[in-house]
Formats: sequence, structure tokens, C-alpha cells
Amino acid sequence: MSDSNDKLNRDPITGAPGSHPVGTGVGAAGGAVTGAAAGSLAGPLGAIAGAVVGAVVGGLAGKSAAEVINPTDEEAYWHAVYEQEPYFVAGHTFAHYGPAYRAGWEARVAGTDWDTARAEWARKWDREHAQGGLKWEKAQPAVKAAWDRANRRYVQETGY
Repeated sequence: MSDSNDKLNRDPITGAPGSHPVGTGVGAAGGAVTGAAAGSLAGPLGAIAGAVVGAVVGGLAGKSAAEVINPTDEEAYWHAVYEQEPYFVAGHTFAHYGPAYRAGWEARVAGTDWDTARAEWARKWDREHAQGGLKWEKAQPAVKAAWDRANRRYVQETGY
């Protein structure tokens, strides 16, 4: 597993604990787009103000989701259990399944619902993981398992 230092998620620049650049960035980007769209009803200045407010709110939401899901813990968990999963194929190693698990939990941290995550990865999996030896049909159950686990943890931790 991981030691307590892994849970600090230190900022790569400052070393401060509690850094979640991926979750914060994804949340900020989504919030900025949503805020800009909502603010555009008030004209160009409204769109700018909406983007700024949306980025801040989205960044905080993304950081909260990222704090619940620790990538080090998730990888250790899946590394320990992947061979017991019903979709496991003899001869495949964690190197085959690892990217699928990562895609699943990162999609949940980003706030992506399962249907959206599945559609997105169905379009790009084989292109991005052509050398991995695990085609989308075989990777999808692992992506879903990791998304489900991350979702359960998020709901349990946050209540929603």
C-alpha cells in the first residue's frame, strides 16, 4: 500500500500538502466554460466574469474530488486485486490493465459520469493505447471497475 506521506499530495513546486493539480485544473476548466456560457447572457463582460467565477468554483470542486481519490492508493489497490477480477485474462499483466484503471478513476475525479467517460474512452482508447495490447472491448470493464470504485469512495466521503 502507501505510507502516510503519500496522502499529503505535495505540490510539485512548493511542497505544500493538499495539492491536486489535475483535479483542480479539470474542475477549473469545466467551471470556466460553464461560467462563461452563463455570463454571456449579460454580454462580453458577463462572460469574462462568469468564466473567472466558474473557474474558481470549478477548481475548488475538482480539488475536493481529487482529495477523496488518492492515485497512489488506487494503483496499489488495483495492482493487488486485478488478477481476481472477472474480466482478467490469463497472460495479461498489470501493465495491460493499469492504464484502464487510471482512466476510470481519473474520469471520476474529473466529475465525468460513467456514460460520458465510456463514450469518450471508446473513441480514443485503441488510438492512445495501441501498443498496450488491451483493446477497448477488454479494457472497458477495468475502466468501469475503477470508475465505480472511485465513485463509491467519492459518494461515501462527500455524501453526493
